[in-house]
Amino acid sequence: MAEAPVNPGSGPARVELGDVQGLVRFAYRDHTEAVFLLLQVKDSSAARAWLAQVAVSSAVTRTPPPNTALQVGLTCEGLRALGLAGDLITAFSSEFVTGMAADTSRSRRLGDSGPSDPSQWQWGSGDRVPHVAVFLYALPGLLHGLQEAVEAQIESGFRILCRLATTDMGETEPFGFVDGISQPELDWTRQRAAADVTQLIYSNLTCLGEFLLGYPNEYGLYTPRPLVDPSRDHLGILPRAEEAPDRSDVGRNGTYLVLRQLRQYVPAFWQALDRYANGGSADREHLASAMVGRTLAGEPLVKTQSTPASLTPAERRTALNDFDYRSDPQGIRCPLGAHVRRANPRSADLPPGGAGIVSRFARILGLNPRARAQDLVASTRFHRLLRRGREYGSAITPSQALTASPSDGERGLQFVCLNANIQRQFEFVQSAWIMSAKFAGLRDEGDPLLGNRLPVDAENPTDSFSLPQSNGPSQRVTGLPQFVTVLGGAYFFLPGIRALRFMAGAR
Repeated sequence: MAEAPVNPGSGPARVELGDVQGLVRFAYRDHTEAVFLLLQVKDSSAARAWLAQVAVSSAVTRTPPPNTALQVGLTCEGLRALGLAGDLITAFSSEFVTGMAADTSRSRRLGDSGPSDPSQWQWGSGDRVPHVAVFLYALPGLLHGLQEAVEAQIESGFRILCRLATTDMGETEPFGFVDGISQPELDWTRQRAAADVTQLIYSNLTCLGEFLLGYPNEYGLYTPRPLVDPSRDHLGILPRAEEAPDRSDVGRNGTYLVLRQLRQYVPAFWQALDRYANGGSADREHLASAMVGRTLAGEPLVKTQSTPASLTPAERRTALNDFDYRSDPQGIRCPLGAHVRRANPRSADLPPGGAGIVSRFARILGLNPRARAQDLVASTRFHRLLRRGREYGSAITPSQALTASPSDGERGLQFVCLNANIQRQFEFVQSAWIMSAKFAGLRDEGDPLLGNRLPVDAENPTDSFSLPQSNGPSQRVTGLPQFVTVLGGAYFFLPGIRALRFMAGAR
């Protein structure tokens, strides 16, 4: 289904924050306790009745923040189990309809092979695909009561497939690095022009339609979604589509949510780096930072000055995110294959160059040899992800990991990201940037953290990591073990709150 163009005669309407689920706007950072309930429908009537009245937290700012928050997502299998009409279901994106684990080609592209093959998942494949995800967040000490109450409410309509626990590790992810720094800035006020305008410099401000359906995206187009005749909206609650005012918009204010349970082998990571560094603590930490692309404290490797410690946490995150890679095209300071460089290359529509029209056309036509060398990565603005994940398991410091058993405990990330186009955003980033052995002109290395190390073919393993040098050939680390495996995953639709009520009653 083709994307629809923007109507040039219509001005941007205000965003209906009361209809947007709060997770899109807030990370719920103050709500340090969380659990994700994965459910399957056992009684569709009771399930629909609960969904029709459950108190879903919206994106409206509340001061002070609420004690708890609840969000709801549904898989394609969940929509079928609830009895939603088939023509509505097939109007969602094909990736959502097919699912994360049902297509072997998709699994291969996402790197879900070997130990991460869906056949070995704890949930998300076969008969263990969830229908509904209920995301619960709470201020300290309040999660148990919230979870107990919700589980009692859903008992008649759902069975609990699994409970994904989370752990508050502060701002640090399990490997020990400050995390959650790089996030796109959404254009909530809709100031960006609804048109595909060439960007010569990387910008963190992103069109709302990259993350919410029913709004123009970076191409100036509306992403396909279910639009219905208003007569099918028996409750009369759905908004009208901006580009088709005669149609009711089931997708507006909704987004696709990607959930993947990633197990991180923390002792194995630090012990492997210790071997490569021959036990030297400085070399070990340098190699770890090179693989991640940031220091343990979150400082980007391309920056030359430290961020002042006196900043507030919000100011510090902004400062740590204010950079690009134009000053480091060869990856001397931040290796080309570093994790954060792969996940967000911070590239613009054209490689760096002069501002004049001659320089611009030379880059467009490939007449500038230096520009060609830096034109190996797609423009980042079309592939942004809004991350909302949480850590799980017991925290362990890098120094503790050096002496821990390789099988010491289970810890990792309940990876959550939001995007309006699963294929162009999550799947592109995962396959073309994270898992690709040829990212940015590299030859035989996947992501140093998330790579599955499986060879491209019999002669080309992907278990290497290169560190470019300014005065000679790149240093190479070879034989990297796998540090992360996938335990489960699924694609959900996080609907607008009115659309959730519509789905609960529609046929």
